[in-house]
Amino acid sequence: MSVPLNISEWDDFVASFEQRHPENSFSTHNAHILQTSAWANLKCEFGWSATRVVARLQGKAVAGAQMLFRPLPLGLGTIAYVPKGPLVNWSDSAQSSYLLSLCDEIARANRAWFMIIEPDLVYSKSSGIILEKLGLLPSKESIQPTRTIVINLNQDLETILSNMKQKTRYNIRLSQRKGVSVRIATPATINDDLFKYQSLLETTSQRNNFGVHSSKYYKSVYDLFAPSGQVALLIAEYNGKPLASLMIFAYGGRAWYFYGSSSGDERNRMPTYALQWAAIGWAKEKGCHSYDLWGVPNEDLDVLESEFADRQDGLWPVYRFKRGFGGKLYRSVGAWEKIYSPWAHRLYRRLKVKRSGA
Repeated sequence: MSVPLNISEWDDFVASFEQRHPENSFSTHNAHILQTSAWANLKCEFGWSATRVVARLQGKAVAGAQMLFRPLPLGLGTIAYVPKGPLVNWSDSAQSSYLLSLCDEIARANRAWFMIIEPDLVYSKSSGIILEKLGLLPSKESIQPTRTIVINLNQDLETILSNMKQKTRYNIRLSQRKGVSVRIATPATINDDLFKYQSLLETTSQRNNFGVHSSKYYKSVYDLFAPSGQVALLIAEYNGKPLASLMIFAYGGRAWYFYGSSSGDERNRMPTYALQWAAIGWAKEKGCHSYDLWGVPNEDLDVLESEFADRQDGLWPVYRFKRGFGGKLYRSVGAWEKIYSPWAHRLYRRLKVKRSGA
């Protein structure tokens, strides 16, 4: 039986969910923060809608999906999206097939042209076969990063530090010697700190030619996750001047680095290294056992390691920085699609290519 859940019921389910086969999860068995109601509430403030559904066995919720819907222009329909979900035992073909059929029903009821899912699964031949048997097709593009670096926090800080590249350890210590301090925004300072954060983001955006959200978006992020202690805004400063900042999230024993920025000033003081070291400490204090650095070039490790010193395009500078922190490279299964209207799907992709100029 399938029953849509209210926010409280959904959050209880997500908090208690564990994947039955941990070899298919990134670093823990728990659900991803992008499947929490707070994340859906954030997206609903910016033009999306959301619904949630679960499959029950003997009255107990055993699988579920939080689905987001983005309206298309002129009221022509929607696109359904399941970020880092559904929450299901993928090796149980009956359970996963039933849950996907429920998602299909909801998607069609919301006039979706197609549905994109991005499971929280590590790429493997077997995981791809499972998704194909469910009638899903690999998408040509992902919404969330396909590859990431995850740091194991199930060690003391000295061991975590010793696992880093020598230059990264040196830069962390150098930042301390050169007077960089890192503080966490408080309720008393958050409005001013969010203003500083946005200013740093826009500077980073202009320098590296990528887009950022509005100040309203980041304030909503903070306001939604801060009451439960699931987000922190960290600011690295020198003599009171903000040099770099990031938002770190924690949920279910996992931590994520989604948004970061830096002014480019005082680079010789290595503020971004101090910032990440403080973020690791915060995640440890929250009881997290993994820290996801969230997004590197979508290439195999041998390619990354052979080319990172010379490449300056895309996420290559990001990889050069993140690799130093001693984490492990993971590749997710990426995005998969269920197409309900083939002609509309082709039209959407064609128009999107024209808009992007690719």
